[in-house]
Parts: sequence; structure tokens; C-alpha cells
Amino acid sequence: MRIQGILTLLACLVAVLAVAGAGCTGTTEQTGGAELKDSYIVGIDGAYPPFSYVDKDGNAQGFDVDSMKWIAEKKGIEVTFVAVDWDAIIPTLQAEKIDMVYAGMSITPERQAVVNFTDPYWAINQDVAAREDSNVTLEDVLAGKVILGAQRGCTAALWIEENLTETGKMPKENLKLYADTPAAVSDLEIGRIDAVMYDDVSLQDIITGKPLKIIGSVKTMDQEQFGVAIRKDDTALLELMNEGIAELQADPYWEELKEKHNLK
Repeated sequence: MRIQGILTLLACLVAVLAVAGAGCTGTTEQTGGAELKDSYIVGIDGAYPPFSYVDKDGNAQGFDVDSMKWIAEKKGIEVTFVAVDWDAIIPTLQAEKIDMVYAGMSITPERQAVVNFTDPYWAINQDVAAREDSNVTLEDVLAGKVILGAQRGCTAALWIEENLTETGKMPKENLKLYADTPAAVSDLEIGRIDAVMYDDVSLQDIITGKPLKIIGSVKTMDQEQFGVAIRKDDTALLELMNEGIAELQADPYWEELKEKHNLK
């Protein structure tokens, strides 16, 4: 999912959830890097169901949010969730406005150059959606014959740029970039664009109940995997999160979470 953009820092401070951790003592611990803190600000995408999103009441929800809450409780820390524009989320992390990005972020070489990632916790492909009454095919998309929408800063947008517009297969003006994928899907519904490319699970969730269909998948890398992004110097936090993710995946709650959020 998605690649970092310019530093806009227009953080959508729409979700503030505190999770009180068990055994929080108010002290810090040195574990070979930066000191661990009692509380952390977790950056999320506010419109990326089922992994992270902000509900109508302004609360952070989703598979990644629930996962982080569980880890926070087990590790005795408090967490606050803040939704940030996706193309600004890594610059926001680097500026220390947030402490990590836990929101379905794909591990890519470009991102690894500027942040550390935890061990992977999920794998995806990129799906392409079109209108139900459309004759657009995946072959048309790959040949650059359509007007294609994608979320600004995501891995789908990067793949389209590298493989379609920069190769001359598709005119640059035929790539329409959006702040989030629901906005792209809305334009698809009313016919402003011909197709949308996005992470498979999330795109399927977004188009549910709409007159849209998945027309195929694009494998943008050998295996696109999600990890939690953390600043390079926060090695203690990286260690804590790796431990927490491993403990979560070994706990029965992991399967409960997948069922709750319709993940397989």
C-alpha cells in the first residue's frame, strides 16, 4: 500500500483514543536504543478499512487499531491514534509528530531507506475495480488504455507511474490521484474515471454494496507485505513492537481479529 509524499503535515487529528496499559509505572527502560516511553502516538490512515479508519463518531477502528490496542495492553503502554494524510505520514513520523505508522504500510526499499519496519504481519496484492456495466478489462488497464485512479502516495500509484506513465503506455493525464481511495471510488461510480487500483482487501471492502466489480489483480512486487514503520533511532520501540506482534500472532485473539474484520 502507498509510498511517502511531500511534507505537508496536515494531520487529520480526528481520532484520539487512549488505551490504558496494564502495569504502566511511569518509568522508562533502556533496551539498546532510544528509551521506551509510557505512551506513544500511532499514525494511521483514516480511510483504509478494514485495517484502519475513523468512524462516524471520530473513533479509530480497524484490524491494525485493535492489534495495537492488544499489544499496548500486554506491554503496559498507552497509545493514542491520530489519522494523518497518507502522503505526509512518513514525514510526520520523521518530524516526531507521531511515533510509528501502524496502518497497512507496505514494506518497500524506498521506505526502508528512511524508516525501520517491524517483521511483516500481512501480505497483499493490488486489485483493480471497474463499474459493473463496464467492458474495461485488466488487459486494458495494463495496456494503459483507461483513465485510472489511485490514492496519492500508495504503492499502486507508484506502480502505475513506473510501469504505465513513465514507459509511455499511458498518458500522464490519465492517472488521477486522490487523497484517499473512497474518493477515487466515488469518481469511478459516476464515470469520471474507468478503473481504480488499490490494496486487495481494502478495495473489496470499499466497493461492497456499490455497482462496482473487481476485474483482476496486479502483483506489484514478489510479495507485498505490511509492517509497522518506526524511526531509525527508535530501536527499543522496534524491538518492543516485534515482540508484541509475535505474541499477538501466537495468541488465539489473532484469529478472532481476522474473523472480526473479515480477513483471511
